[in-house]
Amino acid sequence: MAKGGDVRVTITLECTSCTLDSADKKSVGIYRYTTCKNRRNTPIRLELKKFCPYCYKHTLHGEIKR
Repeated sequence: MAKGGDVRVTITLECTSCTLDSADKKSVGIYRYTTCKNRRNTPIRLELKKFCPYCYKHTLHGEIKR
């Protein structure tokens, strides 16, 4: 058994362009994905290009705190 807790954790990815536009009230909503990452191999925050249906294009999605 592993010591010190789970190595793989579930994280939430949020669209960065929707987050920026929400301050201007131009965006309809904020789209989020959930995924897993290995805490030992990737200690920094994860950023992936994913499709956002609100922006209707592929944008950068960054890891947020839950």
